[in-house]
Amino acid sequence: MRMEPRPVLEAERIRRCAVCGMFYPGNATILRKEISGLLERIRPLPITGPIPGLIAPHAGFMYSGPTAAHGYALLRRREYAAVVIVSPSHREYFDGVSVFPGDAYETPLGMVNVSESLRKQLLKACPVVRATNQGHGDEHAIEVQLPFLQETLGDFVVLPVVIGDQRRENCFQLGKALAEIISDKNVLLIASTDLSHYHSSAIADILDTVMIDDVQSFDHERLMNDLESGRTEACGGGPTVAVMVALHTLGIRRMEVLHHCNSGDITGDTDRVVGYLSAVAHA
Repeated sequence: MRMEPRPVLEAERIRRCAVCGMFYPGNATILRKEISGLLERIRPLPITGPIPGLIAPHAGFMYSGPTAAHGYALLRRREYAAVVIVSPSHREYFDGVSVFPGDAYETPLGMVNVSESLRKQLLKACPVVRATNQGHGDEHAIEVQLPFLQETLGDFVVLPVVIGDQRRENCFQLGKALAEIISDKNVLLIASTDLSHYHSSAIADILDTVMIDDVQSFDHERLMNDLESGRTEACGGGPTVAVMVALHTLGIRRMEVLHHCNSGDITGDTDRVVGYLSAVAHA
């Protein structure tokens, strides 16, 4: 059964799913089966130490689900005090950064409660962050991560963060503030991003290779420079920089690219593709 998308209203405390039945199945049983099938195809890296960060794509599951699964397969049997998801805003521009002001995000698999304590700490630590529904109503980039997390982690709380203006200052301030508020906590940071959009596969490979190399080198300064100069493209480039800044501030120095591809690899249409990347940060 398809669940009709419905954006959050200012008076509501629950952010209802906006893209269930479109980007991923709206039926819980079918959704669980699809995610399970994606995860079972992955042979995850043998990482025994902490995993403090992921980069994950956010397209429809039929396109980016296999790439996302490479990261989420690493989370099975792990526990976190909270998960912070940093995403771009695809449908509305606004100044600064938005943190969801309500109580929970809903998916077909149930409610995911928002961490009120982390929200309060972030608002205090970072002047560019506001508690507002801007960027959350119809935005898919956070929502599509949640079913994977629900299937791999079970119960968890989330801090949904959307960057409306991906200028350097906002991304770096957010990253440093996130490091500050989670430095003594077992928190997973996720950057939600796709890569270049609507180029030929040949051009996309050139653009995407730049970001893949920057991520693999764990160099947030170079990535920010490459995004600003146009050497690479990513709708969630700013969120990726912010998460990399946070991880670097926390002392993490290693990030591995797990998988990358583009939509042409799935559809066979190589004229206008979207790129996808999955990566993990670990000690």
